[in-house]
Amino acid sequence: MTCAVLLSDPRFFLHRAPGYHPERPERLEAAHAALEQSGLSFARVEPRPATDEELERVHDPNFVKWLRTLNGNPGYLDADTYVGPSSVAVAELAAGGTVAMVDAILDGPVKQGVALVRPPGHHARPDHAMGFCLLNNVAVAAAHARARGLERVAIVDWDVHHGNGTQEAFFDDPNILYLSTHQFPFYPGTGAVGETGAGDGKGYTVNIPLAAGGGDGVYRAAFERVVLPVLDDYKPQLILVSAGFDASARDPLAEMTLSSEAFGWMGRALRRVADKSAGGRIAMVLEGGYDLVALQAGLLAATRGLVAGVADEIAEEPSNANDDVSRATRIAHEHWKSVG
Repeated sequence: MTCAVLLSDPRFFLHRAPGYHPERPERLEAAHAALEQSGLSFARVEPRPATDEELERVHDPNFVKWLRTLNGNPGYLDADTYVGPSSVAVAELAAGGTVAMVDAILDGPVKQGVALVRPPGHHARPDHAMGFCLLNNVAVAAAHARARGLERVAIVDWDVHHGNGTQEAFFDDPNILYLSTHQFPFYPGTGAVGETGAGDGKGYTVNIPLAAGGGDGVYRAAFERVVLPVLDDYKPQLILVSAGFDASARDPLAEMTLSSEAFGWMGRALRRVADKSAGGRIAMVLEGGYDLVALQAGLLAATRGLVAGVADEIAEEPSNANDDVSRATRIAHEHWKSVG
């Protein structure tokens, strides 16, 4: 029995730095190993490049044109973000493939999806590539779901870094809810608790910045006290997860201490929300995660939780209430009365 749709393609391995870089093709090997270990059955989604119309719902047309001039020219766009000879074409395939996965979920009998894509996307701003990211896969997919007629799309970002590009794309949009748990202060410097949206979108950006060292209990508190109540109020018709695994205790680029089981618990919790309001429609799109062991274990647990609804329990909130979660709870309560 097919459990979910899967977006993957050998071409995603072609995004390569001119030397060592933590965002490397071996990450996909670990991700594929996790899905093979899951024992779940997947229906393949055939990726295709994003169209100009799809990209320009999120990205500035001049940025898209400029990015394409880099095709075939390896180098660095900033200290963190590289392009190899095939990177721009691969990025367009990742964005278009994520759109195709959303179409498969909206049109087909299978309502859950997993996208194993590179390069990642949530730092890509409307007019700027940064943070290992060239095009914003999740943002392009969310905008496409809106173009398909959905009125309420939720993006939950549990990557350890704040998804500044996704936030910027939808900061004034009440039809796309963005929730993020992330280490703070930390790269890229955005995601303070007071960043809640603008204009008609006020309240539809929900940031839960967490101090370094946060573990399973802190993340469980963030979900139980903020993320899940907001989602229950919002009643999304589709949930997209920016699924980074760099909040793991093993990850070399951050300082959080999540177990692999925490990702399964979060995935299961989001699946339950999707079952209530979205007809089960939920998809997970790979973002960060730079320790290969942690990436494989975290993705395995998250996939089982999100697709099969199976997850281990994790520690509850520490007895000494977490100040970061309490602060986020107070701010979110101003816009979402079920919080707090």
